[in-house]
Amino acid sequence: MNKAFVKESDGGDDDDEIALPAIPAGSKNYMTPQGHRRIKDELLQLIDVERPEVVRIVSWAASNGDRSENGDYLYGKKRLREIDRRIRFLTKRLDLAEVVDPTVHHGSDQIFFGATVTYENQRGESHTVTIVGIDELDPLNGKISWISPVARTLTKAREGDEVVLQTPSGIEQLTILEVSYPAPE
Repeated sequence: MNKAFVKESDGGDDDDEIALPAIPAGSKNYMTPQGHRRIKDELLQLIDVERPEVVRIVSWAASNGDRSENGDYLYGKKRLREIDRRIRFLTKRLDLAEVVDPTVHHGSDQIFFGATVTYENQRGESHTVTIVGIDELDPLNGKISWISPVARTLTKAREGDEVVLQTPSGIEQLTILEVSYPAPE
């Protein structure tokens, strides 16, 4: 059956394919200056380098004739849709961005956005995390989102405090060992 008569998506231009968590309603898209710079650099790379190169390839492939079996043309058009979708996504994220400089809290022992926190759980396991924006999330490298349960529990506590974290397996007591912020440049 022709696609024109079927109300199904071919996975083309859906923005919901992005795996990042949604920004909570009424909140801003907080990010560090480094995260903002990284996203802006990616956007400029897509616009200035990757997209023009793919457009050039698609144009060349289209000039070769039959497009129905032209792999360069078909792959190029698909890649162009992916690049355009990523450009739209990054543009939306940057439009909503609220850049928060964590260096203003340098020397403070209270936990806010951008803090690097070392805490210990009841089992004596020590963890170090940095509270960052949703788009900067990297749990394997200790960067957790400000909307995560751990970050929300730690926020506004101070070095030496004990906080209670609600987990699926029950309540966990965390002791904050150290709080640090990057030094101002």
